[in-house]
Amino acid sequence: MKNVSGSKKGRPGAVRSGRKGNKQVGSGGQGAQALEGRKPTPKAEDRPYHPAGKRKAAKERLEAARGRHGASSAPQQRTGRPPQRKSDDSELVTGRNSVLEALRTKTPSTTLYVASRIEVDDRVKEILALANHRGVPIIELMRPELDRITGHDSVHQGVALKVPAYEYAVSEDIVERAFAKDEVPLMVALDGITDPRNLGAIIRSTAAFGGHGVIVPQRRSVGVTASAWKTSAGAAARTPVAMAPNLTQTLKSLKSMGLFVLGLDGGGDVELDALELADRPIVIVVGSEGKGLSRLVTETCDAIVSIPISSATESLNAGIAASVTLWEVARRRRAE
Repeated sequence: MKNVSGSKKGRPGAVRSGRKGNKQVGSGGQGAQALEGRKPTPKAEDRPYHPAGKRKAAKERLEAARGRHGASSAPQQRTGRPPQRKSDDSELVTGRNSVLEALRTKTPSTTLYVASRIEVDDRVKEILALANHRGVPIIELMRPELDRITGHDSVHQGVALKVPAYEYAVSEDIVERAFAKDEVPLMVALDGITDPRNLGAIIRSTAAFGGHGVIVPQRRSVGVTASAWKTSAGAAARTPVAMAPNLTQTLKSLKSMGLFVLGLDGGGDVELDALELADRPIVIVVGSEGKGLSRLVTETCDAIVSIPISSATESLNAGIAASVTLWEVARRRRAE
């Protein structure tokens, strides 16, 4: 047996430092800055993305924009022309009100389809008279054939009008025309809305409450289709719709022209009935029902506005939310 009586005492595996004379160096103030803490937290109104900061920025811009309604004061900034459509791209406008309004506003039309044995009322009489006056070819079809070309889901009411693809306007041009008429611009922008019925309803409400135009993004958004025409009940022929290559950049461009951007969201920091910017040039941004406003658009907004609703209702349809907001803005402008 091996004799271990002479082994060094100590716990097996213990390690002792063999360096003597090298004392542990202290921090020497290296952590003094960490101990002192960070600088004082900025006030809420000095933080650009805080609701209070947004309100302060909006107030400053409001003061700077007072009295600036002339078109000459608007900078000639452009975010790009809307995309061009192919020459053979066309749409069918269906429904008596939509077809009649398109003909009244002299919307370019190539063919009018009428169901055989249609029940003729005052609208149909005017549709036929306008088409004849403008030289639009009229083709009579059996109802099953009209159902086929318009889509079986379409309620065409016996008439359909073939029109070229919708020609989108430029957002800045719409605003400049409003300034030139000495009017306070009122625009509505859509952020991520893909249902054409929502677009049609928003166009209709914009026209009803004195709005000057609607803005849709080029990507991930609905465009002016036959379904949107139908839902708008002809308002799409009177209310210009602009297509934005980049919605955030378009909103920034409109802000540089003196407009204030108001986003609609259920968790907004300003309630609609307390809105102070209704009498100023504004853009109302409506997000999708599922995702709401995108992050970049939210950061661009001067204020996030919520609509007070009953707790029994979780949220409002995008088209209804836009209508309620437009009505409140129109009411406040009339009151002043």
